[in-house]
Formats: sequence, structure tokens, C-alpha cells
Amino acid sequence: MAANPVTKSIPTDEELMALPKDGYKRELLDGEIVMSPAGSEHGRQIMRFSFALGNHVYGNNLGELFDGQTGFRMATGDLLCPDVSFVSTLRLQQRSLEGFFEGAPDLAIEFLSPSESKKHVDKKVNLCFANQAQLAWVIDMRKRTVTVYRGPKSAHTLSAGDILSGEDLIPGFAIPVASLFIDTPQ
Repeated sequence: MAANPVTKSIPTDEELMALPKDGYKRELLDGEIVMSPAGSEHGRQIMRFSFALGNHVYGNNLGELFDGQTGFRMATGDLLCPDVSFVSTLRLQQRSLEGFFEGAPDLAIEFLSPSESKKHVDKKVNLCFANQAQLAWVIDMRKRTVTVYRGPKSAHTLSAGDILSGEDLIPGFAIPVASLFIDTPQ
């Protein structure tokens, strides 16, 4: 007699929304809830960057920014929460903001935490591009670089002498990469 396969119970949106608000960022990857607490330096750098990006996005009425607590539901059922996300005004007009956002943000921004593996980040970037993302930025505070993805297989790494650009997605946004790492210990 064959053994019954064990099936994993995937949490519902309601169960995910009811998880404790305890400072841990939670994502759903391959049916598993992944928690990633952030240290104070991580949070500080995200806020500094969000301020600069937000001034441009909101000042030019380009769309909305979302923080790392916002869930984006992928077609696979995975739920991602990039550290910072941008969704254009056009896409916002086509979607409801009730519950989790269906699909990836137009721009997903991840600040690498010391515990995150490259494999984990690559999986999240690939999921975003499979779900309508147009651009992804992975900011590595330790290496002082920004990897710009224009697709799952298209990556270019910027360093201190380069300019990070919003390209066609966030027209006019440009910031020196070096300015992202002011006051960051090496």
C-alpha cells in the first residue's frame, strides 16, 4: 500500500494578514513563511533612500511607493515584500489596493541583509520579472554596489562612481550610487 503524500497547508491571505506585527518581515516562498528581521542600519538606509526616491515619485505624480510590509502576490502563490516597491500610476488605475497587490511591483528594491543568500535574492528577482516587474535594484551595503536588473538574466552592477537611474520607468530620477552609502561602515 502506497503512503499518502503529506500536503502542505498554504496560509490564506487572511491568515497571513493576521500574523503578528512584531517587526519581522514575512514572505511566502515555495509554501514556506520566511521571516527576516532587519537591523537598525538596514532600516535607516531604506528610509534615507525612500525619502530621495519618494520626493521624485510624488513630486512628479509618477505612482506610489510601498514599504517592506506590503505583500505582492505572485501568480505562483508566493508572496513577496520587497524593501521598497514602486507601482506606476497607470498600473494603479488598473488594480485594487485592497489586500495584497496582485502581481509584482514595476520596480522592486531589495537592500541585502547579511543573512540573505544570493540564491534567495535571485529567486525573488526571477519571480518579480515573471509577474510584470520592469526593473529591480539590489543594493548591497557591504560591497557598496547596486545591481540593476532589467530582466531575470540581465544584470549590471553599479559602484560608487556610477549614477543609478530610474530609466524610462521613473523618468528623471538619478542619484549618485556613492550617496547611497554615506555614513555606512565599510
